[in-house]
Amino acid sequence: MANLPPRNYILLPRTGIQFSDATPTTRDAIKSLTVDTRLRDVLAGDLTNVAVVLDSTDGQGAKLVQLSESELPLLRAQLPGVLIVPEVFYYPQLFRESIRTVARPLQGQAKVALKIQLVEAKTTKPVAGATVVAFTNFADRTGEQATSDAQGVVSFKNITNQKIDQLYVYPKVGYWSYWKQKVTLKTGDKLPIQPVKLDYQNAKSFFYPAPADGEPNGSGLTVGVIDTGAGPHPDLNIAGGACTVTGDDPKDFADVDEHGSHVSGIIAAQGTPPTGVRGIAPGATLRAYRVFGRNSNGASNFAIIKAIEQAVADKCDLLNMSLGGGPVDTATQEAITFAYQNGTLCFVATGNDGRQPVSFPASFSLSLAVSAMGRKGTFPANTTDAPNVAAPFGTDKKNFIAAFSNVGSSVDFTGPGVGIVSTVPGGYSPLSGTSMACPAATGIAARLLSGHPDLVKMPRNAARSDAMIQQLAKYVRPMGFGPTFEGTGMLLLPDGTTPPTVS
Repeated sequence: MANLPPRNYILLPRTGIQFSDATPTTRDAIKSLTVDTRLRDVLAGDLTNVAVVLDSTDGQGAKLVQLSESELPLLRAQLPGVLIVPEVFYYPQLFRESIRTVARPLQGQAKVALKIQLVEAKTTKPVAGATVVAFTNFADRTGEQATSDAQGVVSFKNITNQKIDQLYVYPKVGYWSYWKQKVTLKTGDKLPIQPVKLDYQNAKSFFYPAPADGEPNGSGLTVGVIDTGAGPHPDLNIAGGACTVTGDDPKDFADVDEHGSHVSGIIAAQGTPPTGVRGIAPGATLRAYRVFGRNSNGASNFAIIKAIEQAVADKCDLLNMSLGGGPVDTATQEAITFAYQNGTLCFVATGNDGRQPVSFPASFSLSLAVSAMGRKGTFPANTTDAPNVAAPFGTDKKNFIAAFSNVGSSVDFTGPGVGIVSTVPGGYSPLSGTSMACPAATGIAARLLSGHPDLVKMPRNAARSDAMIQQLAKYVRPMGFGPTFEGTGMLLLPDGTTPPTVS
């Protein structure tokens, strides 16, 4: 045990995320655990120099410490009644990541043997920087992945003369994805990639058309996006936020990827098609809380609880958490409970594991878990969204629950999450995932609640959270998928302001 490498743990009170004054000995010890403090300088016992405080929320808040597993018994003895929770990580719930990261490389030629080119449809403009995944056997995920260069050229080493079972192309900005089955590629082939038109009716704009002047638009509500950061983007007005990643600048909440900007745009982008995009609740105040570091796709539970605590302090009414996929975690549960008790609701993506049970933290009972549905005709036929059309279909047979969506008894709502066009750094892109469905639900919740200022003005406590959920329940419409897939249904505008369903 003595030679085990150190790992990170979170120190929490028995309940909640703030230590109280009820136990002075523990309180004083916790207050002394400031960043960079070595535990041996504060606590008794033979702790090593490895044991150190890495991060802290505030004087009586949670602490992130590093120590060897062999030192845990001594730490428990020195801090009786303190919860010691391992640091764990969660991931963006974007569908394409489940494709891009599972290809098992083929072994074969050592030199480039096949080159194809990606070009903009109806032009010869090259499409650079696109990720291309060619599966020779999709069932066992065998294939090869490459990226198009400045000339749009994609070079493969190991798939010459092999039939491609399924081909996926994910451009960076401004284009729809591309998908094709049962194709044999040869050098010189050109694949046409369709540019995005911002007035295209995707599933978001179909179900949630932009509010007209005088209609509730989210005004008076503050929505926090706990994600990869957000902006800068001309359609996004980020009122403030924080970075809670250990070691990063707390003021740097700009997007380190594209995920958080896309999520934010779905909620409250303020552009106007065809030159921009408009969110579902463009009048809502947006705040960004970056919990993902640069060059790291995981967000730690400590960064998440720190972000939730800050968002509550900033008086966010709704929090969007398009992340998940990690283990059930006491620290995250306590943070979501803390938000609820302070009048803030957490909307969480159910996950993209293809009909697997709802992932954590969406599975936690105080989360509002959102699955992803789509609608035929709201994305081009040859995009990577085509394989996501799957049963069950709704009362309107054009509606479906996305094949990638996690489902189960924990689902509260469903939302449009297939082929959603929104803001990303440098432009606009269509993305799919429960990551997109979640902010659709968050955005429409903000828009609907903004029509009830009496609720918004309630004291920020659990009764406020209860009242907001009860009010939202009046706007839920079952879509015909059944509770396992849609929970209570989809949050929709009052009858007469959304397109009619077709039997």
